[in-house]
Amino acid sequence: MLYAELFKAFEDVRWDLGADVPWDAFDPALLTDEQARTIKMNAITEWAALPATEMFLRDNRDDSDFSAFMSIWFYEEQKHALVLMEYLRRFRPALVPTEEELHAVRFEFDPAPALETLMLHFCGEIRLNHWYRRASEWHTEPVIRKIYGLIARDEARHGGAYLRFMKRAIERSGEEAKRAFAKIGVLMASARRAGKPLHPTNLHVNKALFPNDTVQSRLPDPSWLERWLDQQIRFDEKWEKRVIAMILKNLSSLFGQQFESVQQLNRFRKSLVPA
Repeated sequence: MLYAELFKAFEDVRWDLGADVPWDAFDPALLTDEQARTIKMNAITEWAALPATEMFLRDNRDDSDFSAFMSIWFYEEQKHALVLMEYLRRFRPALVPTEEELHAVRFEFDPAPALETLMLHFCGEIRLNHWYRRASEWHTEPVIRKIYGLIARDEARHGGAYLRFMKRAIERSGEEAKRAFAKIGVLMASARRAGKPLHPTNLHVNKALFPNDTVQSRLPDPSWLERWLDQQIRFDEKWEKRVIAMILKNLSSLFGQQFESVQQLNRFRKSLVPA
């Protein structure tokens, strides 16, 4: 089982909300209202780990090892929401998300194939790592810059854990797992062609609730994400290429192939024996 190994590894490097966040270093002159509002949106988005965890547990009932790992992932993701809300509670209390705003992003996701969902969230962790690294650079206030750095490293670790479960899936399911991972890999590495950043928070997940069936659509400001990326943290083509390169690098290792482009990955996907 991977759960025991991952539990120990995560325990060894886990940061402490009290000891590792330099709260006393806060500089009010370096936090703008615009920046504070983005922190609120990030806090609510992180809270959406709650319905994602419910989805994972429902769709992986036959995998107790992965389901047990969810206890770690869920804890750390909710901690991200908590530390961002604690920052606002201390320094911008009027912007602390309400319980209603948090609950709005808890809705049921339609059932989906477990392998595809695993790959989707693996790519999501890679993207979040880069988004938060860029957010840390954009912010000017030192405490929130530290917080975004801590969260970014967590997301990288989560991606590494998902990768281990993906390797195990290939050992168990072979071609079926490879097809699922390659299919979603092509999709998630083609964000520029899709015209928007592809992440679990802005993908439709409940047909009955369409079009209000994305986490983004249920935020207090549904247009926030694109504005945050394009105008505020300026997640430009250079940063997008880093995300794509990291997805391709990890899939190259996973499949024992060398992918220099999404096109090469897509050719590999097409070469896999159909089910």
